[in-house]
Amino acid sequence: MAPPAQSQRSPSPSQPSGKSEVSDLKLQLRQLAGSRAPGVDDSKRDLFKKVISYMTIGIDVSSLFGEMVMCSATSDIVLKKMCYLYVGNYAKVNPDLALLTINFLQRDCHDEDPMIRGLALRSLCSLRVANLVEYLVGPLGSGLKDNNSYVRIVAVIGVLKLYHISASTCVDADFPSILKHLMLNDSDTQVVANCLSALQEIWSAEASTSEEASREREALISKPVIYYLLNRIKEFSEWAQCLVLELITKYVPSDNSEVFDIMNLLEDRLQHANGAVVLATIKIFLQLTLSMTDVHQQVYERIKAPLLTLVSSGSPEQSYAVLSHLHLLVMRAPYIFSSDYKHFYCQYNEPSYVKRLKLEMLTAVANESNTYEIVTELCEYAANVDIPIARESIRAVGKIALQQYDVNAIVDRLLQFLEMEKDYVTAEALVLVKDLLRKYPQWSHDCIAVVGNISSKNVQEPKAKAALIWMLGEYSQDMQDAPYILENLVENWDEEHSAEVRLHLLTAVMKCFFKRPPETQNTLGAALAAGIADFHQDVHDRALFYYRILHYNVSVAERVVNPPKQAVSVFADTQSSEIKDRIFDEFNSLSIVYQKVTNSFFQLNVIGIFFFTLDHSESSFDGLLKHPICILKEGKC
Repeated sequence: MAPPAQSQRSPSPSQPSGKSEVSDLKLQLRQLAGSRAPGVDDSKRDLFKKVISYMTIGIDVSSLFGEMVMCSATSDIVLKKMCYLYVGNYAKVNPDLALLTINFLQRDCHDEDPMIRGLALRSLCSLRVANLVEYLVGPLGSGLKDNNSYVRIVAVIGVLKLYHISASTCVDADFPSILKHLMLNDSDTQVVANCLSALQEIWSAEASTSEEASREREALISKPVIYYLLNRIKEFSEWAQCLVLELITKYVPSDNSEVFDIMNLLEDRLQHANGAVVLATIKIFLQLTLSMTDVHQQVYERIKAPLLTLVSSGSPEQSYAVLSHLHLLVMRAPYIFSSDYKHFYCQYNEPSYVKRLKLEMLTAVANESNTYEIVTELCEYAANVDIPIARESIRAVGKIALQQYDVNAIVDRLLQFLEMEKDYVTAEALVLVKDLLRKYPQWSHDCIAVVGNISSKNVQEPKAKAALIWMLGEYSQDMQDAPYILENLVENWDEEHSAEVRLHLLTAVMKCFFKRPPETQNTLGAALAAGIADFHQDVHDRALFYYRILHYNVSVAERVVNPPKQAVSVFADTQSSEIKDRIFDEFNSLSIVYQKVTNSFFQLNVIGIFFFTLDHSESSFDGLLKHPICILKEGKC
């Protein structure tokens, strides 16, 4: 029987089947290069689109370089853009080809159409070939003096690109001084913003070798410049406003009246629709008033409404970024936000990461006046179909119980969790009851009565099992079956995979032995034998230590393992106050979202008030500026 014929796959019309199609494109482009016939630009567009599509999918079309350049002699902006895209792509990898583009790009830099002038200048500066810098100085100088603002905007960024190719050429051409003049005198605010950004980077880099550059960098945060920018801030775009506001955070006012002047000028920025502008303004308000305690508290009251508005309006991503900053403020001043706890209730359609952050904030703002309402709300989340959120809500109830004095109602709620027929709810509740008993030992009778009804076979999670075992050992005198439950656990020692559980089991058997020796003696011997033979080093060492101290003196062993218990007043915080202050200093940055200082998750070179990655390569240049968190309407930063 003959094998079935294999169906041949027809090539996609958007992909060339071989080198012949590239050759055909070359021939067609050459035919159209000098043609002025009607409709020739439409034909060129079709061919240019094919070339760009091939280039995009990784096919080498560099052999068409000459023809593409010849066909660019047109007034059609679309053709110009595609040609510049093509030239910029291949000029980076083939500097020799870049030489062919200099003439036509310089010619386009003097075109009558300002859009073409700007595009040509941008493409010329984007070549970034070291041996071509001499051809950039003239067009950049003309671009900085151009009557059209778009060309000046492009030229300013071109100066920055030139600086990264050849810093000496940029400085020798006196471009920084021209940028400074434009920043202080140009009518277009985007030109001013680009000048500010470029000057900060240039002067910060030059400051290490030039005293003049160092003085110029300091002059950027002088009172005349700051007030000039403040008075024009309403004219700036959202990105530019963030840039100016970040600069203002570095300015040190001379007296309190100047602080109030700056805050009055920025007051309306708190009502801005853009979250990045609001957060940048809040950072200024907080930093300016750090030494003015009363005013600082008033600032918290003032910024509360704008932040809560941003949380409730916008995308979940924006809500999370704003909530992260709000969470930091809540942790620093929980009493100010305690009356607004309902804003932190979880909505059914919110993502898990937003809900989790809101649960942390509900825990932080809980006090004597709102605890009942908050705990009631959290208990509703315990039945949530989202199991991680249900777990977090139970933990939140436990945290509130550990920070309150009147815990009667909370303890009842936790004990109700133990009676729910859901393994994960029981597991989380056991861990919290253990911590609760460490702080409030007077509740042991009520808690143990419920815990005693829980079968260890139904508890599988290591932390929950360890908590149950801890209570069996700590309160074995109040739990009738404690020695026998521990005996059963020791008999199944080899089936227990968690070292944490085995460690707790050793200690619990020791404690039970001192309280109920006859019933526990055999269990203790079995536990010590199993522990000494355990493969885990910590378990082995603890079992050996218990064996030796018992052999030395039983009374000493009892004082070591089962001393009189003191209530735990304060549980250790996971973050030191110093770390929290450092995170606060990095307000309006990713540090707030990660809840870590910058150098713990990112390696940076700090230049001026901006952060730059250590990789200054071509591929990373456009993303070099790490601006503080931006939340623009169009979703761009």
